[in-house]
Amino acid sequence: MQHTPCEYMIWNGIPAIRKELAETLIKQFGLSQRAAAEKLGLTPAAICQYLSKKRGKNDTFDQTISKEITISAERIMKNNGTDVVIETCRICRIIQKTKQIPPLSTE
Repeated sequence: MQHTPCEYMIWNGIPAIRKELAETLIKQFGLSQRAAAEKLGLTPAAICQYLSKKRGKNDTFDQTISKEITISAERIMKNNGTDVVIETCRICRIIQKTKQIPPLSTE
């Protein structure tokens, strides 16, 4: 069965985006794991799994996507976490537009 790009994004892309956002909030903005979890609307356990590469480990983004993730993290910080869904969807659309989705597998 062939998977759709949306299936790929649900299972791999969104976790990878969340992982990168969490890492950026912690490393560049000095948030604790708990504070990053609150900003992203996630649990501290989820943040721990992203940082330990148990979740969101399947993707590495190019410079363009990494830059956009940093921009999104800045917006999330500025607006106290209210833009998480908007920013996640924005990055997802950029990934799809730039065709950074790996070839879809057939099972």
